[in-house]
Amino acid sequence: MKELDVLLERYARRGLAGGSAAETAAFEALLGLPDPQLAAYLLAGETPADPGLSRLLERIRTYVA
Repeated sequence: MKELDVLLERYARRGLAGGSAAETAAFEALLGLPDPQLAAYLLAGETPADPGLSRLLERIRTYVA
């Protein structure tokens, strides 16, 4: 999904810089999710059960807003 690619690329280029190893690992895990799940998290505002992933998604939403 193009919208997801744009959001994630923007964050990866600038927002991920200076992040912790845990945040980088969470970002890599996020990239492994299917597009419908990514859309639910990033576009529909659903919250994952994993707290690390949840914190990362909040950072991404804030960064690209």
